[in-house]
Order: sequence, then C-alpha cells, then structure tokens
Amino acid sequence: MRNIALVVSYDGTDYQGFQCQPGGHTIQDKLEAAIYHLSGEHVKLMGSGRTDAGVHARCQVVNFLTSSSIPIERWAIALNTRLPGDIVVQSVYGVPDEFHARHHALNKTYRYTINCNRTPDLFRRRYEFHHPTPLDIEGMKAGLACLIGEHDFTSYTSPLSTKPSHVRTILKASLELESGSEESLYANPIYGRAWDEIHYVGKQRGVVHLYVTGTGFLYNMVRIIAGTLVQVGEGKRTPEDMARILAARDRSKAGPTAMPQGLSLWEVVYEALPLSE
Repeated sequence: MRNIALVVSYDGTDYQGFQCQPGGHTIQDKLEAAIYHLSGEHVKLMGSGRTDAGVHARCQVVNFLTSSSIPIERWAIALNTRLPGDIVVQSVYGVPDEFHARHHALNKTYRYTINCNRTPDLFRRRYEFHHPTPLDIEGMKAGLACLIGEHDFTSYTSPLSTKPSHVRTILKASLELESGSEESLYANPIYGRAWDEIHYVGKQRGVVHLYVTGTGFLYNMVRIIAGTLVQVGEGKRTPEDMARILAARDRSKAGPTAMPQGLSLWEVVYEALPLSE
C-alpha cells in the first residue's frame, strides 16, 4: 500500500462543501469517484479541513491509501481528465505511511475577499463579496489585531458547532488592499466630490483581502469574523468592539455570517516531509 497526497484547487460554487454527506454533491464525492474510475479502488480521502457549501480552495490537501501501481507522476493528469472543470489536482506526492492531511497540518490560512467598489466585478463575482460602499480599512485592521493569539472564539462561531472546546489560536491576521484596485472616492460624476467628502471620509474603495492563519478553525469562524469586520468598516461598530465581542463568548454579540463565495482555503502548512513527486 502507498500513501498518496494530492494538492487540490476547486471552485466550490456548485457544491455542498468538501466533505461527503448523504445525497450531497461534494468535492470529496467527485475526487473519490475519479480515483475509482482511474484505479478501480474505493478509497476514503482524508482532507486537511472542511469547506462549506459555496466556499473555494486554492490549496486543499488530501491523502489516501492505494495499492495501485500507477506511477506518481501520472496521477494528476489522469485524475484531471476524470474530474469536472471546477476541480483541479495541482500536484501529487508520495508521503510516509503515517501522514494524515488533517492531523499533521501545522496551520491553515483562509482568505476572505471583499469588493467595496461601487459595482461588482462580473468576472470575479463568484470569488468575492460585493459591498458597494467604501470601508474604513484602518479601523478594520485595528479590530482584527484583537483576535490574534489563543482565545475562546464562541462569539465568532456558529451555534451549530459541535466542537467540545471553542479555544483556538490565531497566529496571523491581516487586511490587504489589492494593488491597483483602489477606486477614487471622487470619480463618480453622479455623487460628486462634496457628497463623498461628507459621507465617506476616512474610508476606501477597492478589493480587500482578509487573511487569517491559525492552528485550527471552527464552523463559520472566518465568515463571522469577516461579517463583523465589515460592520467595523461601515462605522456601525468600533475597532474595540471586536475584543468586547470576543470576551462575551456569545454569538449574538457578533455580526452576520459573511457570504460563502468570498472565502477560500488559501494555504496549508506541514513540517518538512520526504515528499517525492
């Protein structure tokens, strides 16, 4: 038997999440079916983490055991010819027998994208949340900093979470305005300079990426953080409210759960392994 790891990217728009579920149309279903069609084996994939319905992945890592003699270098091309176009195997590795994609992950990074230009981007609408008014990016950054470290994230977790503990560690968190994406506040001839100066002072337009890196995440955690940060950016909450919400350990104190299409599993990090392509 060999242990094989796949690095997979997918557009989650049309799927009910990553993990198999009864009657579900999931990423795991499609991957396992493609492996069966290629090797004749029914395998059980182990994923680095779950993604919800409508959520994407730039770097999802999975592993499975196989007795197939297919060379490692042929798996990616062969699987991609058997997968739908919105799921792509980027690379394939032979890994040690004990490797487990979820248990051995040191940390994961999620990215949430907010487009706060006046109009949505037709060609990126499946991968970003459109918020049509400018946001206070600096205020959002200040609020986000309160979440770094080990905390009880009950306030930023869905009540449907089944985890026995909501204590998690955020290693890094940042907001980045996409280079070249900022839109002038005063470019719109309909509103005019005076209107924007009064209503949007201190706020910015553009495409904003929220990156959160942690050792583990809870159900809807990043999307609730994003939804609450948007309220800070709107001026409905202060940056200091982020810490007060965290301390409350009460989901009702936080903001809404942001739309799924803005979220992507961005990166998964492991210790150095003797990987062989």
